[in-house]
Amino acid sequence: MKTYLLPSHAASDAADLTGASDDENLASQDDLNPPCVLVFNASDPSGAGGLAGDALAMGSVGAHMLPVVTGAYARDTAEIFDHFPFDEEAVAEQARAILEDVEVRLIKVGFVGTPENLSTIAETASDYPDVPLVAYMPNLSWWEENQIEPYHDAFRDLLLPQTTVLVGNHSTLWRWLLPDWTGDRSPTARDIARAAGEHGVPYTLVTGIVLPDQFFDNVLASPQAVLANEKYERLEAVFSGAGDTLSAALAALLASGTDLTAATAEALSYMDRCLDSGFRPGMGHVLPDRLFWAQTEEDEAEDEDPSNADPADFALPPHDTRH
Repeated sequence: MKTYLLPSHAASDAADLTGASDDENLASQDDLNPPCVLVFNASDPSGAGGLAGDALAMGSVGAHMLPVVTGAYARDTAEIFDHFPFDEEAVAEQARAILEDVEVRLIKVGFVGTPENLSTIAETASDYPDVPLVAYMPNLSWWEENQIEPYHDAFRDLLLPQTTVLVGNHSTLWRWLLPDWTGDRSPTARDIARAAGEHGVPYTLVTGIVLPDQFFDNVLASPQAVLANEKYERLEAVFSGAGDTLSAALAALLASGTDLTAATAEALSYMDRCLDSGFRPGMGHVLPDRLFWAQTEEDEAEDEDPSNADPADFALPPHDTRH
């Protein structure tokens, strides 16, 4: 199994006799910093996904996000109504400015709105061929059909050849990469990985494969083999933001130098905990609690003790805080 590690912040070989060189001091300081991940994604006012979700998930597992805003959703916690993309030059300028200043360990691409933005991102990534790229393909069924097809085509032709790990739901990846599938059974994760591999993707993480007895399977595969899988019990709630959470956590863990299979298992476990602790801030779907770990055991016990409830809260409209 290949481990994706970027070249370390190497210090200069030259050092004077009295101590470390300036380059060595800088390298030592860099080693104390969290790994930096360049993220291309949209702004999501619900906080379900987009850059807000990326920032919380990456910070939770120890990475620093460098956000490049590619556009903005108009949405609530139940549905997406529209998306307003940035001009590709605005996207390019954001990325160019930060890349000239900060050493990036990994690039993560979410929904960026237009084929032109995908072209800009692909061109930017091509200038950093040694930097791994994690690409997430969300469900675009909310979008107009005449916009989905050119976006899918550009993603497949321009970005997949530079993608290290592709992440997506089973049904989403199936309908995108295997539109003419005619088998008697649904395509397996390896079938999808093989289709992605034809465009240069070495690894594909396929999520949400429906199993009997209320379970989902999540499978990491290459075109040649299944590398890892994790099964989780299906939760009853409808969630928004699970895919963004998983892909962001995976990107952060890989940027920190974690082996791909270990990073996949840890990212899936993190996503499951986020969903298990999910909350419902509005009248729509349940959102992942990406900061579930910040609640202490004492806080949880107090939450469960009805005697600690605020008597003034009885007049507020109830919202589910667990799935």
